[in-house]
Amino acid sequence: MKSASRRRLALSLLSLAVATPALAQEARAWPAQPIRLVVPFPGGSLVDTLGRSLAEALTASLKQPVIVDNKPGASTLLGARIVASAPPDGYTLFVPTVTTMAMAPQLVARPGVDPLKELTPIARLGATNFFLSVHPSFPARTMREWIAEVKRHPGKYSYASSGIGSPHHIFMELLKKELGLDIVHVPYKGSSSAMPDLLSGKVDMAFLDGTLAIPNIRAGRLFTVGTSMARRSVLLPSAPTIAETVPGFDWSGWIGVAGPAHMPPAVVNVLATEIRRLQATPHFADLLNQAAMEPTDPIPPALMPEFVRKEHERWGPAIKTSGATPD
Repeated sequence: MKSASRRRLALSLLSLAVATPALAQEARAWPAQPIRLVVPFPGGSLVDTLGRSLAEALTASLKQPVIVDNKPGASTLLGARIVASAPPDGYTLFVPTVTTMAMAPQLVARPGVDPLKELTPIARLGATNFFLSVHPSFPARTMREWIAEVKRHPGKYSYASSGIGSPHHIFMELLKKELGLDIVHVPYKGSSSAMPDLLSGKVDMAFLDGTLAIPNIRAGRLFTVGTSMARRSVLLPSAPTIAETVPGFDWSGWIGVAGPAHMPPAVVNVLATEIRRLQATPHFADLLNQAAMEPTDPIPPALMPEFVRKEHERWGPAIKTSGATPD
């Protein structure tokens, strides 16, 4: 080893030795006051429910109140802006989704925040699977039959989405491009708005999250030909995945925890440890089930920035394929 390399290694080891006690002290001192948890969705929403459960668990484990502050708006970027401008001391946290980290920054003309640079991703809480759901009158019961039927009748069938640039829209457009399908897009203002037309057969199909899909599938009002995630749903294990017929198709939404950029690593590690502990409990499994979300493998906080970066890069081409443009 060259002398310059030896000196750099020695300096690195020295700085680590000096920093480690300081980081440990920082972790022991935090938290010394209440923590604000910004949720970029209104009260009563799925993300709000999960955020409040997280706040309750962290309040108990950290021995400080964790107070939920709902800040919906700008496709979750309003809350992101608030958190990005807060001191990075661990007393302002955030509940971002894939929309915040990967989609909205590429769909909003002036996002006003760069989540990749201005937020510290800490953990992923769970994933949202999407069920490709069809009206029972549709003449197909498997993904292969669905593809064949749509190909036989180009332009005959329609699909609902919760709006241009939504996952429901993007996933279908990805399938259309890969498989050479012609299906008419009917955008609605939210999935709930589309449900009456889907249940009546006015539109033929839609990607739906579990909160809307599963009760209607179990009641026989809808049928699913495949799910967006490549692994089978724990919520409906009998449902096949789209990837079983279209290899490589693997898409989901997700909810996580973040804070402002440049948070102390010791505080990030404490939070990640407490969140992992919560995720391992039956209570948390019940919460995910109630929210119709899929459990996910924990991602170490050191790897969360890379996970978020890859998600951002992955969604970019998908958004372009959908035809959605910044507005």
